[in-house]
Amino acid sequence: MIPFSKEDRQVARLAKTMALACGLKHDMARLISKAAALHDVGKVRVPKYILFKPGRLSPDEFEIVKNHTIWGADILSNLHGEFRAVAMNISELHHEKWDGTGYWGRKGGEIPLYCQIVTACDIYVALITKRSYKEPWLPCDALDYIKSESGKTFSLDLAGVFDSVFMQAA
Repeated sequence: MIPFSKEDRQVARLAKTMALACGLKHDMARLISKAAALHDVGKVRVPKYILFKPGRLSPDEFEIVKNHTIWGADILSNLHGEFRAVAMNISELHHEKWDGTGYWGRKGGEIPLYCQIVTACDIYVALITKRSYKEPWLPCDALDYIKSESGKTFSLDLAGVFDSVFMQAA
């Protein structure tokens, strides 16, 4: 059994809420949530000295970290059915950006909606979480950042849904 971090569980919960808010069916939202918890599984192959480095990564270290998306998809390729496809896509594409400036240059419609959802949730959770290299952001500042990335990291529609979901929760 894979132990999920508090942040993985938070990304999974937010992804389910977002999927439902985007109009996806409950079964699909549940599938996305389960797969979202595995989005960073490829980090098990990143050397610990890089993964927990307190300062800025060197360009070479960053190239190694980027591979966690591909490694995760490889690890998840042993799964079966629709869950396999969703989990692999989420792992591989959760650092892609709407404008094509993500890890591997995928953009726009090349990124499934459920992957965009997990990307937004992952970024939000990363921003509000203390890391070895940064202090946590206030949730309102993280939400402002998500809104500012509309049309860049996320589609205009997704950023709007994210904002409306969090405005209702506030």
